[in-house]
Amino acid sequence: MINLEVKHKKIVHTDEYYYSVIRENMKRMRKAKNLTQQDLADLTDISREYICDIENESRNKHITIAYLSRVADALEVDISELFNDKTKKDMKKIS
Repeated sequence: MINLEVKHKKIVHTDEYYYSVIRENMKRMRKAKNLTQQDLADLTDISREYICDIENESRNKHITIAYLSRVADALEVDISELFNDKTKKDMKKIS
């Protein structure tokens, strides 16, 4: 008899993975709306330096859910879209 049991692999992502996804989405969405970092800072009441730190890969700036909520509202997206790693997966397929 053949065993047809499918085992589901649990995927665990690191904090850095999620920071990377958020960073890429935030920057992409900001640019798609033709917003500068200063524009986004003004809309969110978050300093431009902090926005820059979040978007800059070399600076491991942590971001709170409260700040993510402000960013999502300013970008007019659901907060969950900042966590969407579809773009990251699509980029891997192209590589």
